[in-house]
Amino acid sequence: MKATGCLLALTTLAALASGGCGPARRGVPFGPPLQLTERQKQGQVLFMRECNGCHPGGAGGLGPGIANKPLPGFAMRTQIRKGVGAMPAFTEQMLGDAEVDAIVDYLNALQETPGPL
Repeated sequence: MKATGCLLALTTLAALASGGCGPARRGVPFGPPLQLTERQKQGQVLFMRECNGCHPGGAGGLGPGIANKPLPGFAMRTQIRKGVGAMPAFTEQMLGDAEVDAIVDYLNALQETPGPL
């Protein structure tokens, strides 16, 4: 009986150490792909060019995660224009108002996507 208990404990520990009950879902989407409007698609391209280096996929990286922070559009625009902490300010010469609006629309689309079930 004692050997069976030890074997069960070792098997359980091995399963936990190897990642649990199934394959890792890292990088696997939890829901359907984003259905983006043309403006959101433009925002996605701009985000990838200007923001993704510090906020990869809207998650935390060099900068904090931004896809999971429901901020009003005016607050996001202010952060983009003025910069916050280590984030640089993006002037109108760097990104026009329509481009900033497209990025904000894209970020709003990211916030509306379903998370893990």
